[in-house]
Amino acid sequence: MRRGAASFASYGLLGMPLAMAALPVYIQVPIYYTSQLGLSLSLAGFVLFAARIVDTVQDPWIGQWVDSLARQSRLGRALWGASIVLILAFAGLWLAPVSGLMLAVWLAVALIVVYTAHSVLNIAYLAWGARLAPDTAGLTLASGWREVFGLLGVMLASTLPIWLINATSKSPQQSMAVYSIVFALLLVLGVGTLLYRAPAWAHASDTPDNVSWHACLQNRRVRSLLLPYFLNALSVSIPATLALFFIADVLVEPQWSGYFLGIYFLAGAVGMPVWMVLASRLGPVAAWRLGMVLAVITFVWAATLGPGDRYPYLIICVAAGLSLGADLVLPPVLLARLIPERESPAAYYGVWSLLGKLTLALSGLALPWLAVLGYQPGASGSGGHALAWTYGGLPCLLKLLAMWRLHFLDDSTGETTT
Repeated sequence: MRRGAASFASYGLLGMPLAMAALPVYIQVPIYYTSQLGLSLSLAGFVLFAARIVDTVQDPWIGQWVDSLARQSRLGRALWGASIVLILAFAGLWLAPVSGLMLAVWLAVALIVVYTAHSVLNIAYLAWGARLAPDTAGLTLASGWREVFGLLGVMLASTLPIWLINATSKSPQQSMAVYSIVFALLLVLGVGTLLYRAPAWAHASDTPDNVSWHACLQNRRVRSLLLPYFLNALSVSIPATLALFFIADVLVEPQWSGYFLGIYFLAGAVGMPVWMVLASRLGPVAAWRLGMVLAVITFVWAATLGPGDRYPYLIICVAAGLSLGADLVLPPVLLARLIPERESPAAYYGVWSLLGKLTLALSGLALPWLAVLGYQPGASGSGGHALAWTYGGLPCLLKLLAMWRLHFLDDSTGETTT
């Protein structure tokens, strides 16, 4: 059945608060706990890695559980419950009442609870979108609305905390408390809109009950997508983890952090319609490959920048941001096309989410790696060269490997290599 743009927009709204929670957890938590709360860089890196591993391994089972809830018409209650848990845990993450070694314990527990609640919401949300339309154009439109709202949430997450600190002279803890309230209100709005205004999850009555993540991995066409997705996601996760460190200690422009991140994600939102059009004309595989090419030829120059290079970095943010839309919109569309019609999608998105979070866990190891190389946050000249190349060079190498693996995807998806 053909859906109107308003229906897809109602579905997409939840992407905003989910992104508002994800970006600070993955980008701002490392520098917040090391620079503001005094946790050591190495310990923070290992805590992030351990918490992300826990988060990663649970996702396939969460996907199966979400499928079970959808079959029993109990998904709505689970989403409201997960929302309450996420709101409380997210606020607690920024308002740590402890110090020393207990600070690391607090960080680990808070992260695991945030990750779990967020996973329930996000996996259900992605699976819901996979059943909103029967064709590539409809799937791309649903994915586009989800990622547009997601980028709006990312822009809020990039700029609102910094604005709260600078405009109101609040402490970082007070600013994040206000941010947590804004997030909570938008999350309640997003979940309510999804449940009561968006098109219903089109759950087939003859869907088999025993679809598991093992069955998902037996799908040859899905397996051919997972490796390029993993490599590409890792190429995005590493600079996401290191962005604020790079801006503060390589560019030496920490006051520009909000502008850099905001412009990057704004460019991603602006470029989103272009990738949607290219996907409809060239196919999602070819369009995604073009996005990777744009990312590599622009982002590699970040490794050569130094103190005061704010304007060259702004150009890189715009060009790399334009390529971001391809990474956000097109891989979920490809996965949705490969899920058999009679099989529940949440188990597939559990595996999908596992790989994405595994890349975030691995990117957390960049912090102890940089510590070994002599980098210390805020210490001028200590390991800055290693930070620059880990931030700008390594992701481009991973992008090239992902592009190479995409050649193996064309035949299995029925795409034509261009």
